[in-house]
Amino acid sequence: MRVDQFLKTSCLVKHRTEAKKACDLGVVTVNGRPVKASKDVRPGDIISVNSDSRFLEMEILDIPPKQVSKKEAKKLYRIIHDEHKKLLDF
Repeated sequence: MRVDQFLKTSCLVKHRTEAKKACDLGVVTVNGRPVKASKDVRPGDIISVNSDSRFLEMEILDIPPKQVSKKEAKKLYRIIHDEHKKLLDF
């Protein structure tokens, strides 16, 4: 499954285009390397999303054969690190 599809299926982004844009900006890495949205992922891969407001690192546990419910989507990955960044106030 493509990394942008996985991010959408796992309910980590609302739209696949958001995942594609994040990949294009270099925000998404798989196993420590920046990736294009078309990069195939599989169980055991580590996905990191490092945006301005959050750093999220997760391990893929399963790839679903079709779309899953939000409840089931949480079983597709394991959070390794989740940090919300404080934005500076001026």
